Amino acid sequence: MSDITWFGHSAFKIGAPDVQVVIDPFFAPSAGVAPSAADNADIVLVTHDHSDHVGDAVALCQRTGAQLGAIVGTAGKLAEAGVPQAQIINGIGFNIGGTVTVKGVSITMTQAYHSSDSGAPAGYIVRMPDGFTVYHAGDTGIFSGMELWGQLYGIDVALLPVGGVFTMDARQAALACKLLRCKAVVPMHWGTFPLLAQSTAGFKAELERLQLPCRCVEMHPGETVSLS
Repeated sequence: MSDITWFGHSAFKIGAPDVQVVIDPFFAPSAGVAPSAADNADIVLVTHDHSDHVGDAVALCQRTGAQLGAIVGTAGKLAEAGVPQAQIINGIGFNIGGTVTVKGVSITMTQAYHSSDSGAPAGYIVRMPDGFTVYHAGDTGIFSGMELWGQLYGIDVALLPVGGVFTMDARQAALACKLLRCKAVVPMHWGTFPLLAQSTAGFKAELERLQLPCRCVEMHPGETVSLS
């Protein structure tokens, strides 16, 4: 059975008995979670090269020997920063629409509408060995293609930014849940910085307004939940 741990901001671990997938391992001081919480990582995925998403990725891969997944360009930047080339998936990364399988985990890269100094911003659809399917949107605004990902993959849980300013806000994120047809959603990218929404109240209200069959799972940094 797979589970999800939130480290704060956009940092998550999707865990199964034999494999641990860490996404955007930025450990904000305000979250109170130490980087060592991810030291059992087998796979590290980075959505784009902003510091609040790359976070501890290079050091984490060096400590653990985890495989790094990132878009071509950003993968090269992280290799230059110290991730051993042998630990980078495909040696150079992969790209939007592409799927790779590592340690029984199927990872599909999706587009994201944001900015990045290298490569391009991305999201990931992660299918664990037991079939549990998680969509991490990365930093993005809403886009109509989310409906296609929802048709292609039965998304159990969507990890969606709701903080606004740099990403989707509450209203957009709620509509994204409709497009994705996800069974559950975990709001992320809120509260970390003063400019962002400081609670999930607005998002939950928008979900209720749309009357979607989607469960909102509000997590606390360091918390692990099982949603399989």
